Amino acid sequence: MAHLLGAEALHLEFPTRVVFESVTIGINEGDRVGIVGRNGDGKSTLLKLLAGRLEPDSGQVTVRRGVTIGMLDQGDSIDPDLTVGQTIVGDRLEHEWAGDANVRDIIRGLAGDLDWDAPVGDLSGGQQRRVALARLLSGEWDVIFLDEPTNHLDVEGIAWLAEHLNRRWAKNAGGLVVVTHDRWFLDAVCTSTWEVHDRILEPFEGGYAAYILQRVERDRQAAVAEAKRQNLMRKELAWLRRGAPARTSKPKFRIEAANQLIEDVPPVRNPIELAQMATARLGKDVVDLLDAGVSFGDREVLRDIEWRIAPGERTGILGVNGAGKSTLLKLISGGLEPTSGRVKHGKTVKIATLSQRLAELDEHEDELVRDIIARQKRSYVAGGKELTPSQLLERLGFSSAQLSTPVKDLSGGQRRRLQFLLILLDEPNVLILDEPTNDLDTDMLAAMEDLLDTWPGTLLVVSHDRYLLERVTDQQYAVWNGQLRHLPGGVDEYLTLRNQATAGGTARSDRSHPTESNSAAVAAEPKLSGAERRQAEKELAAIERRLEKLQGQLDALDAQLAKHDQSDYEGLTALGNERGALMEDQAALEERWLELGELLS
Repeated sequence: MAHLLGAEALHLEFPTRVVFESVTIGINEGDRVGIVGRNGDGKSTLLKLLAGRLEPDSGQVTVRRGVTIGMLDQGDSIDPDLTVGQTIVGDRLEHEWAGDANVRDIIRGLAGDLDWDAPVGDLSGGQQRRVALARLLSGEWDVIFLDEPTNHLDVEGIAWLAEHLNRRWAKNAGGLVVVTHDRWFLDAVCTSTWEVHDRILEPFEGGYAAYILQRVERDRQAAVAEAKRQNLMRKELAWLRRGAPARTSKPKFRIEAANQLIEDVPPVRNPIELAQMATARLGKDVVDLLDAGVSFGDREVLRDIEWRIAPGERTGILGVNGAGKSTLLKLISGGLEPTSGRVKHGKTVKIATLSQRLAELDEHEDELVRDIIARQKRSYVAGGKELTPSQLLERLGFSSAQLSTPVKDLSGGQRRRLQFLLILLDEPNVLILDEPTNDLDTDMLAAMEDLLDTWPGTLLVVSHDRYLLERVTDQQYAVWNGQLRHLPGGVDEYLTLRNQATAGGTARSDRSHPTESNSAAVAAEPKLSGAERRQAEKELAAIERRLEKLQGQLDALDAQLAKHDQSDYEGLTALGNERGALMEDQAALEERWLELGELLS
């Protein structure tokens, strides 16, 4: 694969800290890289360095001649006086961009609900962000850097973006580097992962699930000091293997390796125990919506909602923007009265909402974190263990020094974690999470999910983060045409319904450009004949046998390398070349294994 760009010995310091110390990395044709790490460790800074928007204190970034680079930065701004159309397609004539299927698809996927002739300055921040993303993707680039591209996209928009990026280039062409906390998106798009931590960059093979597997192995080999972090990752891996069917399409030997790692890890939740605890705290009645409806003037938002929420129920709620999800949450929490039907709350119900805004902390701006915590209850039980508020803060990533920090000086992610902690310490028995992933990195999301696993109450989650939704809830519903629709097939079923609605022309306007028809039906997937299926199954079995043999050869080579005389450079080089050839064979076989698996599924 041809080299696109590289960074050598990058060193960068800010006045208060060193961000990177001698980082060397490269991007080749076909690379699809996801960057993960704690907030503040330098993920966005690394993108800017590689894209040439920021100069390192020492070291250099080199770009192959002729390579074009496009970047979506969180701080990018667009001319507010330009129209939506001018911003996305520039000065190109309509017949030029309208004749480009790629551009039409981008407009349909990201800007279909926007007025083509509206000034960008009249749009909301989220809409402007989508326009900026559409403008970038409409261009021709060899390398694309994306900083949090899934922000302000709904589940459907995120699925569209993943599909677009997966077919944008041929397999061994183009380069993509993305910073995102959306773990489903990382798995759907990325073939390698870079973890930024402690002034360095550590590469891993595969997307988020593979990264977790390798990180567990790294942590298992580390000292006892990493034990807490390791156990959390093992729990995360256990869910990836047991609770997410979409992630099980891995070669057989990788599944067996994962199973060995988690054989002594219990399921992430004990639903029977949690349901018993929730019933003890709540009784049998939680919140009943009985033929409830809400109208604002002549506009009917919700109608005939029949939902008896049970103690211990863990439900995710999906729906397009404007479908009525927030209205539904307000009905449940008592913040809004129905205009038809009624809402009945149980006598012992205590509802708390983790909202998108951080208004709950406004009155504490000048207070120290430790002073706020001191006024709360003295202990909290999680996973059968009694924890102090300080221990809870530690689990949520606060250092002891940050306890003496005023709330106004906390970052967005720290304020979000403090908000979550205060809600838990107040001991509600019904918890509503409204887009809880804002400002949180993947480690902190895992820590939040870990606490929610042992939370004994009713949990309702609205989120565009598919990974979190599938991770912490046991069932999903959609707000669909003003009513509540159960989704036995989860998010996949919801996306299928949305695609069918789009093909039938009944979808909302934000999936089509005003000048374009939505009447084209979705092509059916071709089915295999009996003979073709038997041949595919035979080839699949042969590949699995070959993969097992290759893994054995790789293990033997690794053992040989470990014992080899380290001063014998020629011998080491020969063994390394042999190992590289085997890994290339392994990668090719894995790819064919996945292709056959999709054909047979």
